[in-house]
Amino acid sequence: MRILALDTATEACSATLLDGARRISRYEEPGRGHAERILAMIDAVLGEAKLRLADVDGIAVGRGPGAFTGVRIAISVAQGLAFGADKKVVPISDLAALAQRCADEHDARTVLACIDARMSELYWGCYERDASGLVTLVGEEHLGKVADVRLPSGSEWYGAGSGWGVEALALRVQSMGGGSRLQPRLFPRSDEIARLAVPAFVAGDALAPQDALPVYLRDQVAVPMSQKTRT
Repeated sequence: MRILALDTATEACSATLLDGARRISRYEEPGRGHAERILAMIDAVLGEAKLRLADVDGIAVGRGPGAFTGVRIAISVAQGLAFGADKKVVPISDLAALAQRCADEHDARTVLACIDARMSELYWGCYERDASGLVTLVGEEHLGKVADVRLPSGSEWYGAGSGWGVEALALRVQSMGGGSRLQPRLFPRSDEIARLAVPAFVAGDALAPQDALPVYLRDQVAVPMSQKTRT
């Protein structure tokens, strides 16, 4: 299966071509200018793979939560590519992608993914790695203040994402005797978005481009039940 994945929801910007066991990626942390970079990255991974957009089976995209403009860029590009090539789309949670990256890189079983939402708020969600190696959301994704973040029980968990760079949250964990497993410099990547999208494509759950919508969390208290699985 060939999946083209992209993400621009945070400070990072990335594109990946997943072709069975082969993976070709471009990843940068430019902070801004994602709209200019992402199309060049997509061209680069397709070019290196010697494939055209028509050759891929579908498109996976980071659907947020994250920066409003960044999320819109990713969704708009994914929709435009999918419409033009008659492909379907699988939107993947950026919190899930962040948790998957942490799970893979640090052999973590439980990850509290946390992205700085600005305005003294955080996007966060708790994920557990299942027998297949993929992360699954425990409960719901949230937007709230530092005091609203519910820490996993026990000591065998990792904190990942820019939200852990917020001093109040890091101090809260340290005051409880934790903090050694915090990874504040991790960002979501298209590598993990592609990997998390595979089960949806295999199950036939990919969406028509117009149905691939962003998730901001500021517009809702929690993620709808229909979006919890693998997103």
